[in-house]
Amino acid sequence: MTLGPGWYLTLSALLFCIGIAGVLTRRNALIIFMSIELMLNAVNLSFVTFGRYLPDANGQVFVFFIMAVAAAEVAVGLAIIVTIFRHKESVDIDKVNLMKW
Repeated sequence: MTLGPGWYLTLSALLFCIGIAGVLTRRNALIIFMSIELMLNAVNLSFVTFGRYLPDANGQVFVFFIMAVAAAEVAVGLAIIVTIFRHKESVDIDKVNLMKW
């Protein structure tokens, strides 16, 4: 028994929706950051699915580029979050005003 591409795309859409819900409802910068990563991984899953079921390897190539961008995002994003935490002692985005230190 094999699973068709619809199952993988449904899982990808579900993961993407969970990521959107996390970004829109949470106020913690770390949770928002993890939700963005979840959305990127959902897109990676759909690219791999299309690359697997279509006779083309472009999906896997795009996944490598997205992973490189995600790695850079992690490095820069966590550095920004740590800097904000050191100055404000909170990662709540409602309490952070970047124009006033």
